[in-house]
Amino acid sequence: MKKSKNLKSDLKKIIINDLDFNRCVYDLLYSPEVEAMQGFPQHCDYSCYDHCLYVSYTSYRLCRRLGFDYRSAARGAMLHDLFLYDWRVTRPPEGLHAFLHARIALEKAEALFSLNHKERDIIAKHMWPLNPALPKYKESYAVCLTDKYCTFREIQRYYCHALFSGWKRSNNQHHNEEEEK
Repeated sequence: MKKSKNLKSDLKKIIINDLDFNRCVYDLLYSPEVEAMQGFPQHCDYSCYDHCLYVSYTSYRLCRRLGFDYRSAARGAMLHDLFLYDWRVTRPPEGLHAFLHARIALEKAEALFSLNHKERDIIAKHMWPLNPALPKYKESYAVCLTDKYCTFREIQRYYCHALFSGWKRSNNQHHNEEEEK
């Protein structure tokens, strides 16, 4: 799978420099199961790990600014897509990925880590409103909305890059043809 261009390296730099964020999620980031998310695509050219890291750091910053429990938000967000399969290829037997992966991620996260009630709710409810159960905590709403924002930005970056690259190639080809005349 192709690695994302700048997001992962930029976030790694932030994690190294943001010691408080690092303290919140360090044990998660270096667990073999969470590291395994790097091998599964999520949105466009972003791995599941890259996506979760982006959502985790963005949620951490938002919740910290708002005076919410930023540690639970960062940890729940890092685990919110811990389903460990390629959803484009593998279909859960019970139904569609979009409706089921939150439960699958919660089951895996609970088996691997000690979660508090907010972290459980964040993971279980991050797909609201597709999953009809309402988030119980303000941190759950923050992660849910941040997940949607980050997903939009990942897709936007991918297609803007693709469009710009195509335009640039087309424009360069046009200039080369003009010079040859």
